[in-house]
Amino acid sequence: MHAAYVPMFDADNPLAALSVGERPEPAHPEPDWVTVEVRASSLNHHDLWSLRGVGLSAERLPMILGCDAAGVDPDGNEVVVYPVVPDPGDPRGLSILSENHPGTLAERVAVPRANLVPKPAAISFTDAACLPTAWLTAWRMLTTRGRLDEAEAVLVQGAGGGVATAAVALAVAAGKRVYVTSRDAAKRERVAELGATALASGARLPERVDVVIETVGAATFEHSMKSAAPGARIVVSGATAGHEPKVNLRRVFALQLEILGTSMGTPAELADLLAFCQERGVRPVVDTVYGFSEVVTAFDRLASGEAFGKIVLDHSR
Repeated sequence: MHAAYVPMFDADNPLAALSVGERPEPAHPEPDWVTVEVRASSLNHHDLWSLRGVGLSAERLPMILGCDAAGVDPDGNEVVVYPVVPDPGDPRGLSILSENHPGTLAERVAVPRANLVPKPAAISFTDAACLPTAWLTAWRMLTTRGRLDEAEAVLVQGAGGGVATAAVALAVAAGKRVYVTSRDAAKRERVAELGATALASGARLPERVDVVIETVGAATFEHSMKSAAPGARIVVSGATAGHEPKVNLRRVFALQLEILGTSMGTPAELADLLAFCQERGVRPVVDTVYGFSEVVTAFDRLASGEAFGKIVLDHSR
């Protein structure tokens, strides 16, 4: 089958490690695994890290890339693939597709049947393929960890990133007042179109917020702390700009702030996210949809850092 995969690592030029060609059909390591015909997939920065050799061991090469997909199961059902699989061979006891098991940037992918979440008919394959990683992470940050139902105002640090953009769209759809920061004026303009108040990085907010979505790290964490209302939840799922921020502990205990870590979500949370998107008419922010034959161009776009929203592959093209 045709697939995009990594046969070697290149830490300095990850795109040089990207290959597109024929790979073996998916194998089923356990009896409960099934093969999904992939109709659409989307790219994540995780794919670039894999090309660099981060989070992927040389013993696993060649490895098909990709975490996110939507497609059709063996019974003809339209499904969204939840990308976290049980993995006794991994120290964590689990892994994400494309780490220890072949990923979704292929004609077909094998996953446990329990990882298949029904796709609502109203949501297209290309939209659904955006949800399992970045959008699910944002959903869990806002709901399970951030307790969005108890909040009135939300701050999202770093407009433009997949998780941040998803958090803005979801929080706006939930009826919250949403503030978002970025150093990039063009991205501030784009994110304001989603219904948020866009501010320059570090700018003073009109009010303190109940939930802060943090994926940036050290560069924004002090601002996140200063922007937090008493009892606020600062939810962290990444640290793209430094992982060792200074933390004012007096502010933490005086305001009874909660600093919460999170990663990804569960199949049940993915089902809830799909239901929310269907009920509220929310659709992922998509930068570009490419045909699968354009996968190299899609990776170029991802690596450029200029994308706003998700980069999607339509496997029918």
